[in-house]
Amino acid sequence: MTLKTKWIKFIYNLATSSRKIRNFFTPFGAFFYGLVIFSFVIIALQVDKLIGVTDIFPKSLSLILASLFFLVAFILIGWSVLVFFKSKGTPVPVNPPPRLVTTGPYAYVRNPMLAGVFALLFGIGVLLGSASLLVLFTPLFILINVWEIKAIEEPELLKRLGQDYIEYRKKTPMFFPSLGKIFKR
Repeated sequence: MTLKTKWIKFIYNLATSSRKIRNFFTPFGAFFYGLVIFSFVIIALQVDKLIGVTDIFPKSLSLILASLFFLVAFILIGWSVLVFFKSKGTPVPVNPPPRLVTTGPYAYVRNPMLAGVFALLFGIGVLLGSASLLVLFTPLFILINVWEIKAIEEPELLKRLGQDYIEYRKKTPMFFPSLGKIFKR
């Protein structure tokens, strides 16, 4: 059994365990993910210092642009979390809702919360004037997350949710909604 297969099985077993066990592990998952995001920002700022590139935007422009990114981020993240809580789950993979969520932002894309996290990182990069966070570390963070979704999360969702997830994945894009779907609603 490969490490990938073991990890999928581990996530699946936690996601289908008792509510008490899932609730116990949820803060650890959220903390770990937050720590990874924080690490990317700190490392990017250190790289900026090392290469001598800081404050790439005028302060007033960075505030305006960052505010737009933060607005998108907070709407996507907040809406996603609210829909998950209403569905009796959390965004943490070890404590998901018991059924596939296809309402709210999940009606348009499969990973709206991650899209919000990506917008948040871009917003932090703009606000802090971090060239490396904008052009290196946020894209790297996105690539790592896409890999994790394809290699771990989607196989676990398929195992746990079956045909419902297959149909949902076929008709719902990963991060960016199609214009037809937005205006059709």
